[in-house]
Amino acid sequence: MNRLRVTPGPVLALTVVWLATRALMLWLLAHGGERLLGGGSVAREVWRLYVHWYGVLSHGAFPAHDTTWQYPPGAGLVLLAPGLLPWLTYFQAFVVLTLAADALVTRALVRAGRRPGRSLLGAAVWTGGLPLLLHMPLVRYDVQVTALAVVSLLTLGRSARAGGVYGALGALVKVWPALVLLGTPRGRTTRTAWVWGLGAGAGALALLATSFDNSLAFLRQQGGRGVQIESLGGTALNLGRHAGWHGRVRYRYGAIEMVGPHVAAVATASLGLTAAAFGLLLLWRVRARQWNEATPFDAALSAVLLFTVTSRVISPQYMIWLLGLAAVCLTSRCTSQRPVALLVLAASALSSVAFPMYYREVVDGTWTGCLLMLGRNGLLVAAAVLSFVRLWRSARPPSGMSLPETEPRPDSDRLQDRALSVS
Repeated sequence: MNRLRVTPGPVLALTVVWLATRALMLWLLAHGGERLLGGGSVAREVWRLYVHWYGVLSHGAFPAHDTTWQYPPGAGLVLLAPGLLPWLTYFQAFVVLTLAADALVTRALVRAGRRPGRSLLGAAVWTGGLPLLLHMPLVRYDVQVTALAVVSLLTLGRSARAGGVYGALGALVKVWPALVLLGTPRGRTTRTAWVWGLGAGAGALALLATSFDNSLAFLRQQGGRGVQIESLGGTALNLGRHAGWHGRVRYRYGAIEMVGPHVAAVATASLGLTAAAFGLLLLWRVRARQWNEATPFDAALSAVLLFTVTSRVISPQYMIWLLGLAAVCLTSRCTSQRPVALLVLAASALSSVAFPMYYREVVDGTWTGCLLMLGRNGLLVAAAVLSFVRLWRSARPPSGMSLPETEPRPDSDRLQDRALSVS
C-alpha cells in the first residue's frame, strides 16, 4: 500500500530529465569532432580500439600481445555484446547498449528510492551527474560495469546470494566491483555473499578460460603500467616539470604516462599507498560495531575512492564508478556520505574541463593543465579522506554505549514490529 501512495511526479520529472540529458549527450557525441570536445579523441576508443578487440575476441582469443589490453576476461563479453545488434554498426550498437545500461542503473535507483524510508536523491544524482562528464560515458564500457556494481549493492539487502553474484561478475569485467562486498554485515550475510561471489566468479572464469585462449594475458599488461599523467603521482611529476624535473610524457599501455627520473619511485609509492588503503579498510571492517542499511553502500564508495586516489591511473571514466556508488548511497536516508557525493559531483565537472576540453594543456604540462588536475585530484583526495572518516564514525557506537554486533534486520521485520506496537 505504501508504494501505491508514492506520487508519480518526481519519477516523471526524473524521466524527462533523463531523456533530455541523454539526448544532449548524444548531440555532444555527434559533434565530438569539435576541438573543445576533444577533436574526436573521446569516441576513438570505440571505433578504433574496441572494434579491433572485437575482431580478435570473435575468433576465440583475447588480444594477448596487445599492451592496451589490461582488462579481466569478463570485459570480452561486454565488447562482444554489440554483435547482438547486427543491423547497427559496432559503434552505434555499443552506444545503444551503453544507454540501456544507463537506463537500467536509473531504474534500479528509482526503484530503491521509492521504498518506504528511502530517497530518490540517488536517482537524481546519477541522472544529473553523468552528463557532467559530457559524452565520454557513452563511449566507455564503465557504465556497464557500474550497472553490475549498483545492482549488486541494491540487491544485497534482499538477497545476499544475488548481491554476491553480481559483484563477482562485475569484478570479472573490471576488478573494482569486488570492493562493493566489503561492507556486508557480519555473519550470515557476509558468508553468503562472499561464498556465492567466489563461486560465481570462479565458475565464470573457468568458463571463459575454456572458451577463449589467453584469458589471463591481461595480467602481464596491467603489471607493466606506469604513472598516468592524470594520477596523483602524475600530477606531482607534471608540476615538477616547472621546477626543473627532466621528464616527459609518452603514450604507453593505452594512456599518456610520465617517463624519466624518479617515475619508478612514484609508482612504487602509489602501490604502497594502495596497500595502506587496503589495510585501513580491513581495520575498519574489524573495528566496526554497528551497521545500518546504508553501511554497505558507504563502505563501497569509501573503498573505491581510496583505491582510486592511490592508483597509478585515474582515468576520466573512473568518475562514472564514483557517481554510481554515490548515487546508491543517497538512496538511503541513513547514509553518511552526502557531503562526499557533492565533492564527487564537483570533481566530475572539473574532470570534463581537463578531459577532453583542455587535455592538450594537461599533456603539455602548462600551468593551466597542472592546476586543472591539481583541482580535480584535490577534490578526490578530500572526498576519499572525508568518506573514510565518516564511514569510521558511523560504524562506531556513541561513547559509553555498547551495541551488539548484529546484522541490520530486513525492512519486513521492522514493519512487522511497527504494526505490532500499534496494535
